[in-house]
Formats: sequence, structure tokens, C-alpha cells
Amino acid sequence: MTTVITRTVEYSADGLTMVGHLALPAGDGPRPGVLVGPEGTGLNDFQRGRADALAELGYAAFAFDIHGGGRWISDPQEMLARTTPLLADPGRMREIGHAALDVLRAEPLVDPRRIAAIGYGTGGAIALELGRDGVELRVIGTINALTTGRPGEAARIRCPVWVGVGSEDPIMPPEQWDVFAEEMREAGVDWRLVVYGDALHAFHHPPVDQETVPGVGHHPVQAERAWRDVVGLLGECVPLGG
Repeated sequence: MTTVITRTVEYSADGLTMVGHLALPAGDGPRPGVLVGPEGTGLNDFQRGRADALAELGYAAFAFDIHGGGRWISDPQEMLARTTPLLADPGRMREIGHAALDVLRAEPLVDPRRIAAIGYGTGGAIALELGRDGVELRVIGTINALTTGRPGEAARIRCPVWVGVGSEDPIMPPEQWDVFAEEMREAGVDWRLVVYGDALHAFHHPPVDQETVPGVGHHPVQAERAWRDVVGLLGECVPLGG
């Protein structure tokens, strides 16, 4: 298993001082890079651990911040007050995404031509907005992020898009899947939608000892499958040594 070197990185975005988590594999570069976007509650040890796991595989991974200070918001109402206007503002999402991307690209170990963006919930929506902004990425992979963009902008996506969703997710219902699929079809994007059976919203995330919004729940079997699918997606679209 590859030795992993981690460090926190402070940077500016959305008028805040963001604190992200950079995980690097030991050894020489250049290595493909992966942006890891957190769900609406923000950056926590789970998402940092995902970055570490990717670095163990050989990727340079950066789990980025969305609330400032590397903050995790435990109160659902505070989280919604922060994320609802953010998700309604593509410009703000893109600013947060570009700032994180700049951090990853600036890392000497990273090959800036081989970067993927994965994200969960709000972090996935930010990854999609980077694609709609025409950013050169090798692949975009999201879980619980079937957000649609402004009319016509999906045509600027320059890479495959993979999205995963729980079949029982009331926050991302089938009607929303259809709207997203139509956006991708009209834009001519290479896209895939994977539905994980009997899974709620945020099914990928281990249980937390705090109040959550309705419709959220962990599904350990589907969470593991989704992670394997994400790793396989990276292996296909941004292979190590490729």
C-alpha cells in the first residue's frame, strides 16, 4: 500500500478562508489528481478519508471546503440556510470549484492535464458546474447530485459524467433523474446514471450522531458498491500511469 502524505491547505473562495485536505501518494509525479467535494454538511473526516484512500491508490486528491474553516455543519437548518442559496447560484459554485481546482493544479506532483472531479451532494453539484463552465476534466462523478444547470451550458461539458442516486431518495426523486438525463442527452454528453436499490439520500455516508433532514440514511452495502464504482470510474477515465 502506498504511503500517504497529508496536509491542510488554506485558500480563499466565496469570501471565506477555506481549509481543504490534500492527500498525496509518496513518490515521484506526475500523478493524476482528483477533486473530492463534500455533501452539504461540509468537510469532515469521512471525506478526508476518501481523499486518503485515493492517495493510497496513487492519486493526488484534494477534499475541498465549502463553508469556510473546513467546517462541518451539524444543524440541518443551518446547513440548509447555507446550501440552498449556494445551489441556486452557479456562479458561486463555480468560484468555489475553481479555487479548489487551482489548489490541486498548483501541487507539483499533479499532472494538470489529468484531473477528475468527484463529489457528494453539494460538492457533486459544484463538480458538475465546473463541467458546465467548460473546465478541462477527465471525468465528473457524483453521488446524490442530479442538479441541472442553466439552459445550454451542459454542452460545454468536455468529459464523461457519472451520477449515482438512491432509488428511495426523496430529495432526488425520479422526476429529477429525468430532467437531468434530458439535459445530458440534449448536450450530447457521455453520461451514465446508476440507481442503487433501497437507498436513501446520502446513503454513502456512515451514520452520524446528530439530527438530519428527512430522507437521509446510510446503506452500508450500497455505499460500498458506490465507492467501488467511483474507483472503477477513475480507473477507466484517468488511469494511473496513463
